[in-house]
Amino acid sequence: MPLSAVALALGAAFLHAGWNVLLAGSRDTRSTTAGLLLFGTLLLAPAAVVTGGVSTSALPYIAASAMLELCYFLLLARAYDSGEVSVVYPIARGSAPVVVLAFGAVALKEGVAAGAVAGVLLVALGVLLVGLGALWPLEGAKSALPRRDVWFGLAIGAVIASYTLVDAEGVERADPIAYLALVVAPCAVVYPFVAKVRPDVGVRSALTAAATFGAYLLVLAALRLAPAAPVSAVRESSVVIAALLSAVVLHERVDAKRVAGAFAVTAGVAAIALSG
Repeated sequence: MPLSAVALALGAAFLHAGWNVLLAGSRDTRSTTAGLLLFGTLLLAPAAVVTGGVSTSALPYIAASAMLELCYFLLLARAYDSGEVSVVYPIARGSAPVVVLAFGAVALKEGVAAGAVAGVLLVALGVLLVGLGALWPLEGAKSALPRRDVWFGLAIGAVIASYTLVDAEGVERADPIAYLALVVAPCAVVYPFVAKVRPDVGVRSALTAAATFGAYLLVLAALRLAPAAPVSAVRESSVVIAALLSAVVLHERVDAKRVAGAFAVTAGVAAIALSG
């Protein structure tokens, strides 16, 4: 894997972790999310017009992905409203590829490599470490982590897995940037009505949008230089980056269990990606 591709994938990881921290640290996560989607649409529109290339066969996938992305942003804003990034993020990002892998094995009868099995076990260990004390607190002891964060993380992971499966088919029928623009645009219109908020059009929302969609573009650039598996593996270092940023920026209590869990999730997702 060329160093340039590594740098792009690491940049994408940092931006992805960074926009989650920016969103979680905002005064109103729902308004910031609405602003993020609005700015994202404006950022993607010119590039989408230039690249073009959307066939009519992609439209059902775009519609399905838009509904799933809307659910994703609704859940994420609610999770970060009073939750912690260092719990929600690693569980969501770690559980998603496990669900995709399980779907492929059960529904599509795809074979599962030994490396993928090891990856699933590592992700499970990581999720257990991150969620330890929230789902199984010691008797008489106050839970160190809110249960809601664990459940939100798992729910978000399921949605990520769902739109990943849809998008895997959709991008075969459209240019990736144009596809993403058409997915995000309806979310930007519908989200404020569903969430009952006005979009925040301040600097924080603009920066969050730039980081959100900048991460996507960096991954696309990395994929031009290297195969998908190693790019995905490096990209998942965002789980560790998010844990560290949440401690430094948001002052969350990121103890040894959370850090170890984040590393385990990263290693597990990397193993799944490299075994594909």
